[in-house]
Amino acid sequence: MELYEQLRVEAFHRTWSKIQSTIDEVLRAINLKLFDQVLQWAKESFASVRAITKPHQTEVQQPYPLLTDVICRRIPTAFVLTKNAEFVDDIRTFHDLAEHMKSNGCHVVKLSAAELSAKHGVGGCFRSLLRQLLSDVSDVADVSALASWYCEAENFDQPIIVIIDDLEQCSGDVLGELVMMLSEWVFKIPVFFVMGIATTLDAPKKLLSSEALQRLEPCKLTLGSPSDRLNALVEAILVKPCAGFCISHEVALFLKNYFFRHDGTITSFITALRLACSKHFSMEPLSFLCIGMLEEDSEEFWHDKFESLPQAIQKCAFDLPSSKNANNSNNSCNMVEGLSRLLKLQKDWSSVLLCLYEAGRHDKVQLLDIFCEAVNPDLQTENAPDSYLFASKVTCENLLGVKSGSAKGFIAQVMNTIRYLPMEILLHVLEVWSIHLDGMSEINERVKELQSTTIGADSVRAKRRSTANTGNGTVVLNEKAAALLQDVVRKYLVPVGCLPFHEIICFKNVDILQSALIGNPRRMIQLDLLKSQSHLNCSCCRSGAAVSGSLHDTSIMCNLAQEYGDVINLHDWYTAFEGIIKSTNSKAKRKSYSSPSKKSKPTPPEAEGMIQARFCRAVTEMQITGLVRMPSKRRPDLVQRITFGP
Repeated sequence: MELYEQLRVEAFHRTWSKIQSTIDEVLRAINLKLFDQVLQWAKESFASVRAITKPHQTEVQQPYPLLTDVICRRIPTAFVLTKNAEFVDDIRTFHDLAEHMKSNGCHVVKLSAAELSAKHGVGGCFRSLLRQLLSDVSDVADVSALASWYCEAENFDQPIIVIIDDLEQCSGDVLGELVMMLSEWVFKIPVFFVMGIATTLDAPKKLLSSEALQRLEPCKLTLGSPSDRLNALVEAILVKPCAGFCISHEVALFLKNYFFRHDGTITSFITALRLACSKHFSMEPLSFLCIGMLEEDSEEFWHDKFESLPQAIQKCAFDLPSSKNANNSNNSCNMVEGLSRLLKLQKDWSSVLLCLYEAGRHDKVQLLDIFCEAVNPDLQTENAPDSYLFASKVTCENLLGVKSGSAKGFIAQVMNTIRYLPMEILLHVLEVWSIHLDGMSEINERVKELQSTTIGADSVRAKRRSTANTGNGTVVLNEKAAALLQDVVRKYLVPVGCLPFHEIICFKNVDILQSALIGNPRRMIQLDLLKSQSHLNCSCCRSGAAVSGSLHDTSIMCNLAQEYGDVINLHDWYTAFEGIIKSTNSKAKRKSYSSPSKKSKPTPPEAEGMIQARFCRAVTEMQITGLVRMPSKRRPDLVQRITFGP
């Protein structure tokens, strides 16, 4: 069994590595547009500075600036609006921006809000700037050191980009002094600012003095919204089978709510997804078969793996609830066939879901909303004749969100959107559909047929120039597109939770995920202390036996506290603790006397003061972890318990 635990660990690392690389690629692709805008702005700003004057290398080190006009002392500054309530999402963005600017020849300096604080002052801030450019920085740093460095041949004729990722957290006075100092040298040493703003573009006005603002030449840029990034991530890692791991309806709803509870923080969503992935591979015995989804020949991989499994592990596969409901025979061919069918149906499901999103995005429907609805097993209500589906087909009523008086669903909203799309948008939607449905030849032919009908009708309308005919033709074509999508959804949008062997690739235990992310830490600490033997795997004390003195002091105290109610008498608690410690010491003393062959002296009994010190430390640790409340002045002999139950 240890071998298969190791296989699950390796499968998790491989799966998450694939997911993480996909996340990095998606976020980099989203940010690349902004990075190119910043790079273009830097090039244009540098060209405009050099167009006014281009000093010789020897002139740069002169003590006085070339120009004194205020207009000529303005520093080009790009204010990047990130729209993130939490700065954690911006860390990676500005790190990638710095790498992008470096790779394109710019000198880059990153200054944090801590370096631009009143504690360090403008001197400490400028020394930090120099340390990122110069190899040797003196204790007394001034602009002349930067000028000398910039005069070197390999550094000259390239702008210096200073990236400040969190403007609102900086000290306005320190940043203002830095701006005033560098603005005097901007035409000798072209230093440009890139400042990240999380709230509004008015933030610099609230932070900097009017004099410092006059020394900045602003350019306003905007990063993509968190919802746009989330849609791209959901498409890449949850909708498309990029790593062979998926989540159930309940887990999807939890992740969605968790994302919004954390102010739309992408990092929180990724953290929760990683935890769900790790829990799946630690709990599901057959989860190591997930990586078969990444193999070129999945069937051969699964067949070889399943044949090498011991009988007990093979039995786990056919004891899965989905396998029992599908009445599968217990043989490897059926297992491989079921997983292959699962892979194919997942790809079809993914294609149809992307078609829904392509139409729904024109009505501002989010992909995560459609995803949560599409993985809901309640969409299946009638038993399917296909032996591979143990639940049912999707009924039209459920898809349209009218089941038993339920509220209108997102899929129904998409269907309604298609009926009212303008002709130009409808043509674009059909073109994207043909791309998504490329692997489904029968459906793709119907899309192409609808495209040809649309183009033909559009040509007729162009000739007739009839508004009435145009309206009627559009309604008919939109209805055909809606009917086509409704038929495709009914046949192919089969939730993964309704397929045999889905437990192998799908994480469903939302309670464990919720407990791990937003659980009760005090209760978990108490449970760990009460069952410390199982965590330590020691042989000196057995689980379920009397409290042993070999346990950690805090664990002993926690076990003794279970014998009390709301309050614990300190004297009684100490007496019980002292009895356990002395009992352990007396046993060790008897053992030493019973071994005459050993010449070592018996261990002296522990002093009363040492036992009291151990008791005080254990009580303090319990108070710090939130298990007890310390005595009050009114009742100094009692402590109050905060957590109860085993």
